[in-house]
Amino acid sequence: MPKFTIEATYRMPYYRQRTYDAATPEEACRHAIEDDDWSGELPDYECPGPTYITGLWKGAETAYQGEEILVSSHFQETMRRMVDHFPVLLDLLAYPAQPMGLSQVDFQSWLPKAVAAIEKARAIIEERRDPDEPGSQHAEASS
Repeated sequence: MPKFTIEATYRMPYYRQRTYDAATPEEACRHAIEDDDWSGELPDYECPGPTYITGLWKGAETAYQGEEILVSSHFQETMRRMVDHFPVLLDLLAYPAQPMGLSQVDFQSWLPKAVAAIEKARAIIEERRDPDEPGSQHAEASS
């Protein structure tokens, strides 16, 4: 059976509690954001992020050696998935929003892509794996 080396990561939030002199809550928040001194930071062990995959290589103990294997997006960090998927959704929404509208042919081409993008967006928001896409290993194996 093949072996794979996988690098998995989770984000650990850190916090600090500090008092700021300010005329308004907004000004106090601005001071806190602009404050670069994190010398008193503490890890927030109660709120770690979910585990996600940051690297994949064939073989045992092969991290950063040889060619890295592409990781399916549903194993990546949720925020990264959202950022990467945003342009797809924007394009799909912008295309039919053109003043002249869509022809029947353009609509038939657009609709399956729009439905697939919406389903992927739902999967990302619900923190579940992506739906199978045409051309994926799972889709090829089942055909």
